[in-house]
Amino acid sequence: MGTILRNMVVGDSSLTEKQQGSQRRALIWLFFWLYMGIMVYFLFLGERYGNPYNEYHYNLVLFQEIRRFIVYREHVGTASFLLNVGGNIFAFSPFGVFLPLLSMQMRKWWKVLLSSFEVTLCIECAQLLTRLGVFDVDDLFMNTLGGLFGYWFYCIGERALKRFRK
Repeated sequence: MGTILRNMVVGDSSLTEKQQGSQRRALIWLFFWLYMGIMVYFLFLGERYGNPYNEYHYNLVLFQEIRRFIVYREHVGTASFLLNVGGNIFAFSPFGVFLPLLSMQMRKWWKVLLSSFEVTLCIECAQLLTRLGVFDVDDLFMNTLGGLFGYWFYCIGERALKRFRK
């Protein structure tokens, strides 16, 4: 695995460019599906988040939960605030990195933004319908923002790799 990662960055003269590209794409797909599996676990099956509700729970007011965490930060604690806000943004950032790596068509910021929004909307609807979570527009906003941050990380990484390879 270390050899494959090294070859992705520096290249391997014994492999053709096509073989290197195939290795790289296979590894990226592997990491993408591992990431998606972890996301499904925490969003639907995780012990802390997977407790089914007897009724539907939802928040349709943008920034309501974020505001609540800020107002009651002394009661809920800084860790809860950071986990809720930072966790939602951080957890979806890899999605914004994977999209342009896996598809040339996703190398525009607005496509990553739209795809992050669509996938998050599907997740939030699934949480509502299965009652394994809460449909929360704050999560929709923060996850979408996280996808966009991930895209920016991708852009920074691409520029750094281009400079490194010169």
